[in-house]
Amino acid sequence: MNSFGRLFRIEIFGESHGREAGVIVDGCPAGVPLAAEDFLADLGRRKPGAPGTTARREPDAPLVRSGVHNGLTTGAPILVAFENTDVRSEDYAGFRDLPRPGHADLVARRKFGGFHDPRGGGHFSGRITVGLVAAGVVAKKLIRPAAVECALLEAGGSPDIDDAVRAAGEAGDSVGGLLECRVRELPAGLGEPFFDSVESLIGHAVFAIPGVKGVEFGSGFACTRMRGSQANDALLDAGGATETHHSGGADGGITNGNPLVFRVAVKPTPSIARRQLTVDLRTNAPAEIAVRGRHDACIARRMPVIVEAAAAIVLADLHLLGQNIPRIHGRDT
Repeated sequence: MNSFGRLFRIEIFGESHGREAGVIVDGCPAGVPLAAEDFLADLGRRKPGAPGTTARREPDAPLVRSGVHNGLTTGAPILVAFENTDVRSEDYAGFRDLPRPGHADLVARRKFGGFHDPRGGGHFSGRITVGLVAAGVVAKKLIRPAAVECALLEAGGSPDIDDAVRAAGEAGDSVGGLLECRVRELPAGLGEPFFDSVESLIGHAVFAIPGVKGVEFGSGFACTRMRGSQANDALLDAGGATETHHSGGADGGITNGNPLVFRVAVKPTPSIARRQLTVDLRTNAPAEIAVRGRHDACIARRMPVIVEAAAAIVLADLHLLGQNIPRIHGRDT
């Protein structure tokens, strides 16, 4: 559904063109310093502005409605909301009967019987990731000194990201992207064998981000072309340091003390100006559609901070489950 986590639990809410979007964070320990200003840096990284990003401009001013008192978390659920102010719902009027290829328009209609909010993609929109980023800000505080860093490596298969995005935009098209995320200073022992492996949980959270189509850890699919003598990471000391990093920082589903490294494949934005084939749901006849409005030519440009948030949320939950977060004593934290 819309919830994720066990002890550090989040629940996202809102629609793209609804009154607001946001997140409820439950399970955060009391006494963690938290102010509205703490969210601004990561929220700023998610905002459009770079070439090829949407012209929609939301202030994304965090409204911390509960769970914080005198600048410290109280142990109660934290609710952070973001008002939607720059909406143009008329751009989406035709998509109820002419579903956009690559979008959730058709499956949303089938699943919810037509009662879903189609404006701007509704609850399926990337707009909802603003709440994920907010939860990630809280989670990053809990996993310190571990630091999560993600970067866009290429767009449209090219390391020249600006050129690839520009060319796609000029053609009325879009491109995907490849991101790499690294978590440093992470202790060994997070995760479980099998279903709750650290890779499984991070994959679960990252695949929830709209547009993500692939996740691989360490050498990932390249391991299929290696022999065991090449893929095995030789141990250098009793602390678990390794000579190579093919496993990506996890063995047996558990972090091994080396940096956790994974890559994320993001598909091209499906809303494009080029004409595409669809079906008219009123007549069941073939139809063409060209999507107008304000859309990213490369949604991957805004993804790094969202991927960081997803990883931090998982790791905060695993820290709490492993009782790895020290007791917090007020402002001395």
